[in-house]
Amino acid sequence: MGGRRWARLVAPAGWLLTACLALLSDVFGDEPALIFGVHPYLPVAELRGRFAPLTRYLEKETGREVALRIAKDYAEHLEQTGRDNLDIAFLGPAPYVELVDAYGKRPLLTRLEIRGTPYFRGYVIVRQDSPLTGLGDLRGRRFAFGDPGSTMSHLVPRYMLQRAGVEPGELAEYRFLGSHANVALGVLAGDFDAGAVKQEVYDRYGPRGLKPLAESPPIPEHLFVASRKLPLDTVSALCGALLRLPEDPRGKEILKAIKPEATGLVPVSDADYDDLRAILRAVAPERLDP
Repeated sequence: MGGRRWARLVAPAGWLLTACLALLSDVFGDEPALIFGVHPYLPVAELRGRFAPLTRYLEKETGREVALRIAKDYAEHLEQTGRDNLDIAFLGPAPYVELVDAYGKRPLLTRLEIRGTPYFRGYVIVRQDSPLTGLGDLRGRRFAFGDPGSTMSHLVPRYMLQRAGVEPGELAEYRFLGSHANVALGVLAGDFDAGAVKQEVYDRYGPRGLKPLAESPPIPEHLFVASRKLPLDTVSALCGALLRLPEDPRGKEILKAIKPEATGLVPVSDADYDDLRAILRAVAPERLDP
């Protein structure tokens, strides 16, 4: 008796699953999902929310299912992108430079435009009540970085410290906290005397009691790249869809979900990142091949 009742419950569930799969096949066809990878510069749940609208837009424009994948850290994201395990990847500027150095060039799609320019800045931050007035004052102080592979939460700030004559060994302590948000919170809590974050994170946490100690030089923005395994027509379709995004009725909403100050997506070339390459060779030559 119980077995027949269970069978009656399972049968409709199996039918619904089959119907759902058939519906997905009708919507996306038989081609496999495009894997879209993002590096974990913010908490995973927040990143999924930020990139979900873009994922849906790309599905509509390409007719392919797009599956979002957030790496556990920057190193994993770099490796997955380099090995062409991601069809589309969103990369920070420094990880992109390292990617090309370690794995070679690949198709470039677009880069972000922020407030009308495809560049962004970061800050070395301190608490509002900090007595520090310049980067030279950081000798003997505690400093918070984000991820070792982060452009604005490690590598560019390292360059700024180097230019100010402060080497990591002259700090009382420095730690990698994994994300920009953790750095801001660590400085606010008084666990660190200073830290490094990008402008977007400073704009969010600054009103809680932070101030900039120093501002970075302008750095080329985050970019989208494609796998070398993708057919040329798929790469072209993705590039066209991204460049058309600002003209879409929901384009501004989708862009602002990714980054509140985002105003567009623009063409990108490898040469855009040459100045950053020079910075990385100056501050962290071990991250690039000779």
